[in-house]
Amino acid sequence: MRYQITVRHGTRRQRYHTYEVEAHDAATALRLASERMPPEIAGEVDLVEMRLAVDPDARSYLGE
Repeated sequence: MRYQITVRHGTRRQRYHTYEVEAHDAATALRLASERMPPEIAGEVDLVEMRLAVDPDARSYLGE
């Protein structure tokens, strides 16, 4: 499964870093996400969100 990871970081101004990882379960996805987190933001993170990544080509839209 593909997971989308969003990390909120910053001390004076909050910013977001989003990336995807491929894993067979959520626990593995979190481990992989921590390994891929840029080291320069790791000390400023205050929120991590994980969700299933949506394939834009498979997404349904209203009215279709």
